[in-house]
Amino acid sequence: MIQLKHISKSYPAGFGKVNILHDIDLVIHDGEFVSIMGPSGSGKSTLLHIIGLLEEPTDGQYIFDGELVSKLNEKKRTQLHRGQIGFVFQAYHLIDELTVYENIETPLLYKKMGASERKSKVADILDRFNIVAKKDLFPAQLSGGQQQLVGIARAVVAQPQVLLADEPTGNLHSEQARQIMELFRTLNEQDKITIIQVTHSEENASYGQRVIRLQDGKVLA
Repeated sequence: MIQLKHISKSYPAGFGKVNILHDIDLVIHDGEFVSIMGPSGSGKSTLLHIIGLLEEPTDGQYIFDGELVSKLNEKKRTQLHRGQIGFVFQAYHLIDELTVYENIETPLLYKKMGASERKSKVADILDRFNIVAKKDLFPAQLSGGQQQLVGIARAVVAQPQVLLADEPTGNLHSEQARQIMELFRTLNEQDKITIIQVTHSEENASYGQRVIRLQDGKVLA
């Protein structure tokens, strides 16, 4: 499903450059639950951002579902980014001025989905995540765990193929973190969503089927 061939990433720095990723070769199959681990500065988040089309590699090829991403026009890249990939962030990234309902509805507006279908999908996800009673609240009125639940609901409401999570439990206490990871496991096993998470937690990584370890921008054998 996802194939990275000789992916490298560098940034200009003074008269030279800083290398973040070096010659990454990676295959992630449809339906996998994969954890990316490594010390700070190893390139974990950069790799996740490339997979999520938030950044472009300096060198190499990225193939998503059989298509070479670099050959896609801007419209197709946007459709792929918004339609097939969901994101969950450590800092939640909810829109403060929108209610829980409106935050979850946002990806469906980007897809230009009709009002009745949007209403049905948001209602379903509110019910499934047991947050119907929170739908008219604003993010500031929620606990950290509740905010992350809303963030995950927003990420999956449009039924993406892939869910990318960057330190999804980093701001949560242990019980909230366990609940979030159990939810990820359900989304992977029941909904067949491919999940790629960046984490420092060995416990979180144990919820997946495979761990990819990075060090100094390289995949360890």
